[in-house]
Amino acid sequence: MKTFGRVLTAMITSFNEDGSVNIDNTLTIAHHLLENGSNGLVVCGTTGENPTISREEKAALFKAVAKECSHKGTIIANVGSNDTKASVDFVKEVSEIPGINGFLVVVPYYNKPNQQGQYLHFKAIAEATTLPIMIYNVPGRVGTGILPATVARLHKEYPHICAIKEASGNVLIASEIKRLMPDDDFMVYSGDDGLTLPMLAVGGCGVVSVVGHVAGKDMNAMIAAYEDGNTKEALRLHQKIGDIIKAMFITTNPIPIKYAVRKLGLPSGAFNLPMCEPSPEEAACIDKALTEYLK
Repeated sequence: MKTFGRVLTAMITSFNEDGSVNIDNTLTIAHHLLENGSNGLVVCGTTGENPTISREEKAALFKAVAKECSHKGTIIANVGSNDTKASVDFVKEVSEIPGINGFLVVVPYYNKPNQQGQYLHFKAIAEATTLPIMIYNVPGRVGTGILPATVARLHKEYPHICAIKEASGNVLIASEIKRLMPDDDFMVYSGDDGLTLPMLAVGGCGVVSVVGHVAGKDMNAMIAAYEDGNTKEALRLHQKIGDIIKAMFITTNPIPIKYAVRKLGLPSGAFNLPMCEPSPEEAACIDKALTEYLK
């Protein structure tokens, strides 16, 4: 099965103190990730504080990361929003950027469209590009979710809608998607680090990861071990990274991971409000988990 790679890290964005994107620092992080277990990057996702980045800065960041890093791994640009017209316009604008391998498109948030509205949203975006599209299903942030039947309908009519980042927390949804589309051409990625191993068991092919910033090699090795039939080793690695996964979600993502990347000596930069530094108690928990993991 051809995929975007086992581990796609939803990378953080480094900001200057004035809130502008620091492209050089972000590229430093991108190179580090692709040299430490990540097969690809999702640029300007939620972990990258997408809501506080202007359309112009997103396009500039896509161009920079694709130019500098596409020879090392897959580059997925996050272009989704809750405004279909704006999403379509943005997709058309950035589809010609060399080195972009596909787009991440979230189920429209806050609006809470029904299944037909979601279908029409993704249909409009699919008709605006020929590049592969990954649906992002994250009901906890969006307020609603896309159903497996809608995903299957979209893939049948638009084969380049060929993947999903499944972050509902419900493995049965991933299982149903694979039941409806048993052929190996549709890629199911876990959108929850801690559910990656169970997702593989129901037909998943990898993870769009947060913890990949600090545990990319072990996450990749875990998936590889499962693919090789070495379930005992896959379980060992799953358990090894368990505590660091918990710590990375002790409070709202990307607060813990951005703090942890800074502790690793990388230029993670400032937060853009409403994201902010972890509390002292949260920082202590992250520090402890990071220290234990790095042993």
